[in-house]
Amino acid sequence: MMYLIVTETLWPWVRLPNLGNIGFTLVFVVFALLHCAATEGALFTAEFFGISAVVSYALEEIGVRTGAIYGAYHYSDMLGAKLGHVPVIIPLAWFMMVYPCWKVARTMLGAEGESRVIAVSLVAAFVMTGWDMAMDPGMAAAHNWVWEQGGDYFGVPLRNYFGWMVTTFAIYLLAGLLWRDGAGRGVSRVFSRLPVILFAFYALRYVMVNRIPALRVVALFSMGLPAIVALAQLRTSGARHR
Repeated sequence: MMYLIVTETLWPWVRLPNLGNIGFTLVFVVFALLHCAATEGALFTAEFFGISAVVSYALEEIGVRTGAIYGAYHYSDMLGAKLGHVPVIIPLAWFMMVYPCWKVARTMLGAEGESRVIAVSLVAAFVMTGWDMAMDPGMAAAHNWVWEQGGDYFGVPLRNYFGWMVTTFAIYLLAGLLWRDGAGRGVSRVFSRLPVILFAFYALRYVMVNRIPALRVVALFSMGLPAIVALAQLRTSGARHR
């Protein structure tokens, strides 16, 4: 996984073999599923993934058909086969991002041993929307999807980010109501922290390299800040544990 992030980071200078957008997403969603199952239990993982897939697909399909949620857009054929108007890979990509952002939010709030559903849902929604702020304009510029009327934010309509907040908050709230503590007690601390570490590497990737250079500054704050806070919390909790 780290190799795939590194290949994207070094792509402007060194063309290392990579799996492309679809292969990259599949690898990371498998990691998210396996990590969630190991740390949170298979039942919650199935519930979390099901909620994420259903909510994200339903709102994306409505969004493409009506333009009412994220703004007027449509997907190109670059992301593979579609179910309706939405590529099949998209609900998987949502969970690829949903899960590590949830872990980052829980770490930032120190919510490892308790369920603060509203707070975690809101912070996680902000973290994931911040990720999209660094990602979306570049992906659109690469023609993975098309914003039909453009927008004020690097060609993306501002409504898109309101739509992301609504979508992700709904996913996190529904999943949070089903979350139960106690799974994954035997998992090592290093393994449990991997989603936060991966998010931090992903933030570094967008800070170092972005199709739209100005977005490096956006990524520094929209992804870098939560990554730094979460890593600091991990360091603090590790010191207390020792």
